[in-house]
Amino acid sequence: MLEFVLLVFAFGVIHCEPETVRDNFDYFNYGANEDVLKNLDLHLPKDEIVLRPQEVKFWPQQSLNVGQITAVSINSLGQPVIFHRAERVWDESTFNESNAYQNLDKGPIAEDTILALDPHTGSVLHSWGSYAFYMPHGLTVDHHDNVWVTDVAKHQVFKSAILLPIKLHVISGEIFVADGYCNNQILKFNAAGTLLMAIPAHSDSLTLNVPHSVTLLEHLDMVCVADRENMRIVCPKAGLKSYVDILEPATVIEDPTLGRVFAVASHGDTIYAVNGPTSQNIAVRGFTVNAVNGNILDTWEPTTGFTNPHSLAVTRNGSHLYVTEIGPNKIWKFELTDVYDKK
Repeated sequence: MLEFVLLVFAFGVIHCEPETVRDNFDYFNYGANEDVLKNLDLHLPKDEIVLRPQEVKFWPQQSLNVGQITAVSINSLGQPVIFHRAERVWDESTFNESNAYQNLDKGPIAEDTILALDPHTGSVLHSWGSYAFYMPHGLTVDHHDNVWVTDVAKHQVFKSAILLPIKLHVISGEIFVADGYCNNQILKFNAAGTLLMAIPAHSDSLTLNVPHSVTLLEHLDMVCVADRENMRIVCPKAGLKSYVDILEPATVIEDPTLGRVFAVASHGDTIYAVNGPTSQNIAVRGFTVNAVNGNILDTWEPTTGFTNPHSLAVTRNGSHLYVTEIGPNKIWKFELTDVYDKK
């Protein structure tokens, strides 16, 4: 395995809020009208297939015995790759007011923190990442099976090239990083690590408040952002085809039921999102959104419900969806199925 530091970010002076499960349900309150908040008026299309995530029961087949699962992505073999914190937990004492990590004396996590899972059984196929990370957060597997991870304790992005039974290539695309703790921006780099632009720009009227996750819709030249504390999804132009287009207003997806959006993923024109604990009136669940018109098409959740989802990923063929949680420390598998009668 080859691993090296590619990018380094210095966080700003904004206070970083811990990622513990929110117990303060007075954090945000739209009122007592639960008919508005929990019974969403869905914009179901008549001329397109809407795939609903259906929980795959008894997956994984055995307990993974992992810590907070902060991220999941899919490699070219269709295997979910997860990033977990083992015994580490991000709480009020993890960072000081200057955003400096306070537990360096504990050393890096001794366990393997990156696990590739069997998509059929959920068992661990291989793992790595021991003695490398202090506070895991984000993970993305690119189209060449390079694994990109973020460690918020180190304020760094890492790239790993993993020896899999496939051919590896040097990444040639562009990289989008959600720099949400604590600079409230999306950073775009080229493959060499040169900063190309920041979203929002200084002249932009768009503001983000803890952009927590990003997904790139290349065919629409759009990058969609889980704008967590603004409780919305924002989709500005990505500037893949033309930097003139980035001057266009971003598509903003807002709804009283969205709550704090923790993660977004996409396949085709569809965005999948999950929120986290927000208030007693707002259900914790998943959302299916049309990226073109911004309409919320569906909501979904497992039979027993979500508690604190943190990340999600869609398989490259669009057949399955995975959601991870940081309390309980769990990964869910869903099959994307057409359950609507269009007649």
